[in-house]
Amino acid sequence: MKSIFSKFAVASAAWMIASFANAEIAVIVNLANQSNITTEDVQKIYLAKTKTFPGGGKIVALDQTEGAAPRMEFVSKIIKKDEAQMKAYWSRLIFTGKGVPPKVMASDAEVVEAVASNTSAIGFVDVGAVTDKVRVVGKF
Repeated sequence: MKSIFSKFAVASAAWMIASFANAEIAVIVNLANQSNITTEDVQKIYLAKTKTFPGGGKIVALDQTEGAAPRMEFVSKIIKKDEAQMKAYWSRLIFTGKGVPPKVMASDAEVVEAVASNTSAIGFVDVGAVTDKVRVVGKF
């Protein structure tokens, strides 16, 4: 009997991890920002290769804390790196004076609020955290 419960617990945990690992990420901007933003644009923004939106206007990129599920999904799916590679990339840019990393927010809700209140902001959140205060420019 105990082994049935153990197997069930392990199977449930594996299912939760798999579904969490496949979370959909939304890249969001302020409602006033009508720029057409591609996946390539998002990559350039988060790798400090561009500082303005395609339609013009300064960018304020927002990140989430290292290890947060939305960040791990974003870095993996969009940036095509893992957390360690991303950290090393930014360490090199900071050390050489070639970049300032995106501002780190503590949660999806903080990202949504910051993007909603700043016309220059771009961020990413779990798709379930999106509200009508922001515009989704891509889902991944």
